Amino acid sequence: MNYLDQARIAFVHLRERKRQTLLTALGVAVGSAMLVTTISVARGSSSNVIAKVIDTMPHVMVTAERVVPLIPDNIIGQNSRRIAMVTKNITPDKQEVIKNYAGVVESIRSVKELQSISPFVLSKLLARNKTRFTPCVARGVVPQLEGEIAGLKKNLIEKNALEELSYTPNGILVGDLLAKKLNAGYHSRVVLVTKNSEEFPVTLVGRFSSGFNAKDEREAYVNLALAQRMEGIASNSVTGIGMRTAHVERAKETAAEVQRLSGYKSESWDETNRNVIEFYNRNALITLVLVGFVFIVAGLGVSSVMTTVVLQKVKDIAIMRSMGMPAGNITRIFMLEGLMIGILGVLIGSPVGHVICHFVSSIRFEASTAGVLKSDRINLIETPDAHLIVIVFGILIAVLSSMSPARKATRYQPVRILRGEVGA
Repeated sequence: MNYLDQARIAFVHLRERKRQTLLTALGVAVGSAMLVTTISVARGSSSNVIAKVIDTMPHVMVTAERVVPLIPDNIIGQNSRRIAMVTKNITPDKQEVIKNYAGVVESIRSVKELQSISPFVLSKLLARNKTRFTPCVARGVVPQLEGEIAGLKKNLIEKNALEELSYTPNGILVGDLLAKKLNAGYHSRVVLVTKNSEEFPVTLVGRFSSGFNAKDEREAYVNLALAQRMEGIASNSVTGIGMRTAHVERAKETAAEVQRLSGYKSESWDETNRNVIEFYNRNALITLVLVGFVFIVAGLGVSSVMTTVVLQKVKDIAIMRSMGMPAGNITRIFMLEGLMIGILGVLIGSPVGHVICHFVSSIRFEASTAGVLKSDRINLIETPDAHLIVIVFGILIAVLSSMSPARKATRYQPVRILRGEVGA
């Protein structure tokens, strides 16, 4: 008996139980559709976060932490009798800075991947507008340089805000959620209070909306000179340098090159935002595992149907065994039935999954500020490989689920079956 004959017998068995076969295949179809949708949603969420990070954060950032220590002049030399004692005298509340940042910038300009370089000073403040208070982080920047670093220019609500900030020494550009917290509008007077209780009145010259809720409700931009005064650092010092690269996928290699040339610790965008990216990837994996159990349930349904078929076909099995059919052929017949159920299930489930993805992606709702990202839709990325994974996995589950009943079919002794000792 060849494979074609075995497939015909398997098909006849399933055709005799059309309703039962269809319901079992629908179980596999539901699992397939749900898994396609879940993979698409998981990929869409992770890709959306990564795209937002790339779009709103510097690709490479130099921090004030030195990796190559400075050598004091009094210990440079070849005199073996010279002894120098160096004491690190830094108070805990003193902020680490990059001194002579202009020289550091010049030292890294030779890196070809760098498109834009923007020094900055971070300052943790308390923003006050009349009776409203809220903590914020002010980033002191050179407006002309910062516009291209983190997609700031295209995220502006007032399109000329950067130009106005550049000629307004005491201007401030805030996130739209921060402006709502302060109940501040265009040209509102806001007071920035430092950790030393110093007050700096500023004028709101514009707002931005990046889509990152944490950024939009806590961050603000001021001029570099103002931030240096608020932090009490010299005019030639900054707390960091942000950079945008030509090829974002090579940001880690670019950061290593910048670190080598500058002597300061440099991080790429994926290293700086590792926690956020890992959080979304971990959640996506957990969701996939949970939805994968739907396939396990469908596999149990296949196993149940195959067990019923075996019990109802014991006499046919006895006749075939008594005619000399090998046990392997009988096992193969019932496994082919599981294969057919799996194929029918995924052929229904894969297109249904595509329809569900299209439907979910078309849904629009009011943008929420409760999560990490502000979005008015569920982001999906549906790819052919997701359908291929689901098809292979669905068929594999169906075949594996039919394996135990198929082996059970060959354990019955034909003589006992024909005597009526074993039957349906």
